[in-house]
Amino acid sequence: MAMTIRDAQVFVCSPGRNFVTLKIRTDEGIYGIGDATLNGRELAVASYLSDHVVPCLIGRDPFQTEDIWQYLYRGAYWRKGPVTMTAIAAVDMALWDIKGKALDTPIYNLLGGPSRSGVMVYGHANGRDIAETVDEVARYQADGYLAVRAQSGVPGLPSTYGVSGDKLFYEPAARGLPPENVWSSEKYLLQVPKLFERLRLTCGDDLHLLHDAHHRLKPIEAARLGRALEPYHLFWLEDATPAELQEGFRIIRQHTTTPLAVGEIFDSVWDARTLIAEQLIDYLRMTVVHGGGITPIVKAAAFAAMHHVQTGFHGATDLSPVTMGTALHVDLAIPNFGIQEYMRHTPETDAVFPHAYTFERGMLHPGQAPGHGVDFDEALAARYPYERAYLPINRRLDGTMWNW
Repeated sequence: MAMTIRDAQVFVCSPGRNFVTLKIRTDEGIYGIGDATLNGRELAVASYLSDHVVPCLIGRDPFQTEDIWQYLYRGAYWRKGPVTMTAIAAVDMALWDIKGKALDTPIYNLLGGPSRSGVMVYGHANGRDIAETVDEVARYQADGYLAVRAQSGVPGLPSTYGVSGDKLFYEPAARGLPPENVWSSEKYLLQVPKLFERLRLTCGDDLHLLHDAHHRLKPIEAARLGRALEPYHLFWLEDATPAELQEGFRIIRQHTTTPLAVGEIFDSVWDARTLIAEQLIDYLRMTVVHGGGITPIVKAAAFAAMHHVQTGFHGATDLSPVTMGTALHVDLAIPNFGIQEYMRHTPETDAVFPHAYTFERGMLHPGQAPGHGVDFDEALAARYPYERAYLPINRRLDGTMWNW
């Protein structure tokens, strides 16, 4: 007789920041954990799961990951969207976790086995000015990182994306209503090449350097930046322009050979179809949680591989350790892995989500635990109740709403 899903429960907790977690239990006592966190819209996903998805799971065979994924995607009629896809991803992660535990093997063995010995990651270095950012990059080098994303404050702007007083646990979401930032693309475009010129002079040529424009440039501005950064051979320029208009990347591609990465806010491979098929990007950043789970992400990775596009999954603190642990299994198995973002969680978060993955010499490894290797401490999580929090919004110097 096949194993069946007995019940499922949704937890919302805030050990330093808000997370939504799904726990699916089977009639054989095996349970799986899924991440359902959508930064600033957490309760929408929690309700979607509790009120609409969980009742449809009871009695189903947890090994039917493909069929259940299709049921939740096609069966709802209303496809795509970040709330829907995050909810589906939580279920999918939990089911793959159950499958691995039932078979007593890590998920990467169910995806074809390891394709590499470890997963290269990049950390986040930032500073109020260029000198401080250079110092922070050097600290990451000293800790063994092979790749570092560098962001710097911009003269004339009171706040800049990616710059934080807390260097290791950068968390942009703030309690209460959304804070407002001020932006100038013109000032930014003057500053960034100066930052990377200094970094190459100070840190040498071997370190992989990355930078995030965070959707703030128009395509021709992104093209100008990419060309200006070519002498410093970046690993990638991330989110150079909003990708709702995928064809906009044609303009960037025509003017620069700086590698391009995009996709952390994508919720389906359809958001990247043109970008991949026309080879307009080099790295797909779509996450396991917001892209619908393991089941669709391995298909997206296979499609990308056909077009010489590698993966570089988003891995900021707005994803719980469940997503990080799950992503590492995909990273380890797929042939076209590129790099994995790695923002360390706080000790409070790590305690709520004990995990098997480890960092050593610039690499993460998901570990040997069955499933995805990340657990959830319900009792400890209950000590951290939900607190409303939002990412900032962004306005240009004249007050016009812009992309944060």
